[in-house]
Amino acid sequence: MIPNGEKMLLPLEQIIVPPGHQLLLRNVSWQQFQDILESLGESRSARLSYSQGMLEIMTPLPEHEDEKLIIGDFVKAILEESRE
Repeated sequence: MIPNGEKMLLPLEQIIVPPGHQLLLRNVSWQQFQDILESLGESRSARLSYSQGMLEIMTPLPEHEDEKLIIGDFVKAILEESRE
């Protein structure tokens, strides 16, 4: 058991969020959020959002990623058509 008032630190590599699930962390500082973003890098599969000390880490289902690419391609096509 962790003594009252002491914090337990876990490396990010130990935290697993299965696809389609989320992890909520409270009392996260802005600096901690920035450090987590830097540690995970740009090629992360997880989506992170931060608001007023609450950090949400979510991993989308693979089929949502496919839909995202299709929607992105559709928007690009519309933009290209509107420029012509």
